[in-house]
Amino acid sequence: MPPTKLDALIIGAGFAGLYQLLCLRDRQDLNVQVLEAGAGVGGTWFWNRYPGARCDSESHSYCYSFSPELTQEWQWSERYPQQPEIMRYLNHVADRFDLRRSIRFDTRVTDAHYDATENRWQVTTGAGDRYSVTYLITAVGCLSTANVPSITGLQDFAGNWYHTGEWPHDGVDFTGKRVGIIGTGSTGIQAIPVIAETAAHLTVFQRTANYSVPARNVPLTPEFQQYVRDNAALIRATMHSTANGHPFVVEDQSVFDVTDEQRTAIFEAAWAKGGLQFRANFRDITTDLAANATAANFIKAKIRQIVNNPATAEKLADIDHPYAAKRPPIDSDYFETYNRDTVELVDVRAAPITHITPSGIATANGEYPVDIIVFATGFDAMTGPMLRIDITGRDGLKLRDAWEAGPTNYLGLQIPGFPNLFTVTGPGSPSVLCNMPVAIEQHAEWIAACIAHMRTHGIATTEATQAAAIEWVGQVNDAANATLLPHAKHSWYLGANIPGKPRIFMPYAGGMARYREICADVAAQGYVGFTLAGANASPSPSATGPG
Repeated sequence: MPPTKLDALIIGAGFAGLYQLLCLRDRQDLNVQVLEAGAGVGGTWFWNRYPGARCDSESHSYCYSFSPELTQEWQWSERYPQQPEIMRYLNHVADRFDLRRSIRFDTRVTDAHYDATENRWQVTTGAGDRYSVTYLITAVGCLSTANVPSITGLQDFAGNWYHTGEWPHDGVDFTGKRVGIIGTGSTGIQAIPVIAETAAHLTVFQRTANYSVPARNVPLTPEFQQYVRDNAALIRATMHSTANGHPFVVEDQSVFDVTDEQRTAIFEAAWAKGGLQFRANFRDITTDLAANATAANFIKAKIRQIVNNPATAEKLADIDHPYAAKRPPIDSDYFETYNRDTVELVDVRAAPITHITPSGIATANGEYPVDIIVFATGFDAMTGPMLRIDITGRDGLKLRDAWEAGPTNYLGLQIPGFPNLFTVTGPGSPSVLCNMPVAIEQHAEWIAACIAHMRTHGIATTEATQAAAIEWVGQVNDAANATLLPHAKHSWYLGANIPGKPRIFMPYAGGMARYREICADVAAQGYVGFTLAGANASPSPSATGPG
């Protein structure tokens, strides 16, 4: 059979894919298809159903803001929504805007090859279905490729093991079980307290100690829910004006503008309030080591106060990076969980895991018997979801080869050598450093506007120039180096959690508001940094992008 011809094909039906579909199908009347590997909408939330899975952006900001009607009719129940509520929201959006009719579920894209003769992308699925499309948009997410570490003996383990990013949809019963969980990043910090509630014994294998601030999750009051509806436009404007896309601003004061007593009082109030806003009390916490140390030491002191066993407390407080240099978790009784008699902390930096036996996990200090292993080991972030698809661009260029030394990408939107391929929140965009729905809406709207421009002006192809991409990678590095983010040497922002992955800082740390301005300026200048080709296309104003 000949391939199905489409104007646009979108890979992924999470937040990004759903909104990109709406932007292209409903607003431009294009023939669009979404292909989704899962059995339903949700993207990362479809797969991440582990115990305690919850968003760390506040619910009234972790949602679409493009539709005032949608904002008015949807009501969140908690300050931080759990995975089932986020799924209910995304299913509501899919139904409200009649998006399902353009989505094929249980369909994984295996390869996409650019055909220069026809100027079309030839896309194939795992089932052998073929599509021929003008515009290919990857909305595959930044955190959707599970990282299961290669540990000798896993295949011989007699019990069951699970990765938090590929959790069984019917759940896991830990009652009466000895459980070992590997990883204490954001996911582990969410899962550990919940697993500990029912497990007979929980052994936590910690490589990297982590900061965490209480989430202080609570049900939303009717008064707050009404405030959100009444002030939706103001909340949206605030999110669009801030560096991280959250509905709060960073205070314009230095750690050193106040006395020690005043600073402690501010931190105490922020700790009591909880959430990511803890880092927003001073402008220099994320940029100055001395300023950061005041916040870091405050949190470490809290850990020592909360955890009863001094030796366990020291392991948890032995943190090797500045606060918020890695993703800053928020939690519900994480440190308190270590006061349970049934919870044990193992420092695998001091005594690494050597192998897995049929009955447990072996470290340099001996074996820990477990019935269930949980890998909370994160993802092959940002590039992994793209690279698991065999993507071939112009002149046979493989994406895996183009990115062999790290992802070269212009604005996180396009890759040199891959015409008419757009990436939503790709490497080089704020993405994971931002409240994701804010970044996603901006990306989807920019991509849709670019496609509309192409169609209006008879432009056949849009392709980022190599010079613009190289310059942008430099700006991404400069933005990171203006912060303390590179001080975390074992961060997945750098790809350090994946053996053999190039060490390059991937997200843009210059702030979502600044990034939005840059993208708008690029478009206003006739898509500077892109090569526009076609009957009515004008040459790019410049080979490079914004300075």
